[in-house]
Amino acid sequence: MKPALFVQAAGPFTTVQDLGRYGHQAAGIPVSGALDPVSLRVANALAGNAGDEAALEIRLAGPVLRVEAARLRVALCGVSASLQILAPEPRDVPAWQSVTLERGAVFRAGFQPGGSTAYLAVAGGFDLPQVLESRSTCLRAGFGGLEGRLLADGDRVPLRLDAPDERTELRASGLPDLAPPSKIRVVMGPQDDHFTEGAIAALLKGEFRITRQADRMGLRLAGPQLAHRQGHDITSDGIATGAIQVPGDRQPILLLADHQTTGGYPKIATVISADLPAIGRMAAGDCLRFSAVSVAEAEAIHIANQTWIDDLLRELEPLRTDPASLSSRALLSKNLISGAFSAIDIA
Repeated sequence: MKPALFVQAAGPFTTVQDLGRYGHQAAGIPVSGALDPVSLRVANALAGNAGDEAALEIRLAGPVLRVEAARLRVALCGVSASLQILAPEPRDVPAWQSVTLERGAVFRAGFQPGGSTAYLAVAGGFDLPQVLESRSTCLRAGFGGLEGRLLADGDRVPLRLDAPDERTELRASGLPDLAPPSKIRVVMGPQDDHFTEGAIAALLKGEFRITRQADRMGLRLAGPQLAHRQGHDITSDGIATGAIQVPGDRQPILLLADHQTTGGYPKIATVISADLPAIGRMAAGDCLRFSAVSVAEAEAIHIANQTWIDDLLRELEPLRTDPASLSSRALLSKNLISGAFSAIDIA
């Protein structure tokens, strides 16, 4: 049987995502891809993959998976991510490191309190077809990933490798600081002239809460009303990821990876690329504030952010102790107390 991950419990929102499907928005096809590409890239590096390899994007609550391969190396990365081995021996494995599991191992990839987005990478990647040079799932169009849909109970996600190469497990040298900035930085426009001065001030001084109307397409925000100068309709034009459009109810919508490629609402501002992963880690109920930067400042922040990511990947280090060796069975088989002896041996 072909090696696979068997999905015992899928979780509410688990999809296959890589870094996205670029170059096709002119045909109306969204980029899709990971909401948090930083965590995806680190998970892939820990598993031994290229940074753009497809992984499982886990949202809200994690899946329970069973290894149907001789051995499988996995790595889970994300804010408050939590990897629990359920069988054959229950134990916890820290996130932000790799671990190799044997056939039949059952594990849950999820979160401790405070987490909402994580990525599970597997050595060698998933054996799924590319659609327009990407394996990312586009849910609204129903293609990519595993049949263009969310994972479901009973799925088998095929693996490329039946066993990974032999090597020491890796970990991040320190947990990366993935906390969002105190204010999400935006470049104003491209249609900020369609809004009143009061609306601009409200965007940059007010606080907005992510409502339950939030998915991979975008986040509806609740906060100060953003008034238009003359109506809320414009001639449809192209949309960039991170655009903040404002429909007739005057409440902003922050557009994410699966956003439509064109739209007819004015866009008051656009989140800079360096802050988009922080948005991707947020969930309903979280609050955010905005501050404006220039295009030149946004470019400088982007360059600094890429340097930080490169440093993070370069500083991955070998684990001193293989976590797979730390089990109750192994510990109970050893004499851990110096000088102890068995009464049976001296009877």
